[in-house]
Parts: sequence; C-alpha cells; structure tokens
Amino acid sequence: MNPTFAIPKFRLPGFVAGIGHKLPQWPHALALVGGLNAALKMNLLPEDGLTALEDKLFRVRVLDTGGEASYTYRDGMFRPVFRPAREPDLAFAANLSAFLQLLARQEDPDTLFFNRELEITGDTELGLVVKNMLDAVEWPSLPQLPFPGR
Repeated sequence: MNPTFAIPKFRLPGFVAGIGHKLPQWPHALALVGGLNAALKMNLLPEDGLTALEDKLFRVRVLDTGGEASYTYRDGMFRPVFRPAREPDLAFAANLSAFLQLLARQEDPDTLFFNRELEITGDTELGLVVKNMLDAVEWPSLPQLPFPGR
C-alpha cells in the first residue's frame, strides 16, 4: 500500500443501496469468486485452512451499495451460489469503505468489528479460520509506477 494514500471512511448515499438492491446480484458473486480463485491459483491462501471451508456457505453484503454475493468452497474451488437454499454458515456485512480498508490492510477485521463497522454472523470457529487465513495472506508487491515529481 502506498503510505501517502489512505482510504477514508465513507458511506455512499442511501439511494445507491436502494438502486443496488434492485440490480442482479450474480455479477457480484462471479467477481468475488473469480478473485478468490485467482488467489488460490497464486497460492496466496494457506492450504491448511481450506479444508475447514469445504461445503460451507458464505455471504458478503456491501451495505451502502446494495450488493450481495453468496459462495461456497467445494472440490478445491470457490463457486458462486446464486440462490442460497439456507442461511450462510458465515456472513460478513459492511460498507464499501470498510471492505476496501480491509483489502488494503489499512484496518484489521477485529478493529472494524469492535467499532461496529463490520458485522460478522454465523459460525464463530469458522470465522476465526477465515480471519486467520486472511491474516496469513502475503499480497504480492506491485511495482511502483514512475510519476513525474517523485
């Protein structure tokens, strides 16, 4: 992460979520699963935690966009679930800024959870497995782009 850039806390206007709820949700699931499977192929996710994810149902809700994605891990791959037949084993809900801060490692899940910016529901033990997996991810370094004046 660029130390001079910080993702601010923000909340999109309410009408965005109102519109987002009415849009198809399958693109969100495909994008999330695509990213997770790319992380698998790049060996970014620790293999020892993956067995605990087998056949579990997960849901991610981005509250201020109205977006939602459900997925599972089965037979070595993350797979979208377009019409979940049951409640998820583990669910996450937060505003877009909180998820971006997590992804950029600007904030950790515990801080966001205790500040009531990240909601985690479901199987506590499974939640700890996922948190530990995310903590263990070593993001590859991106090359610095040459900018004039630097």
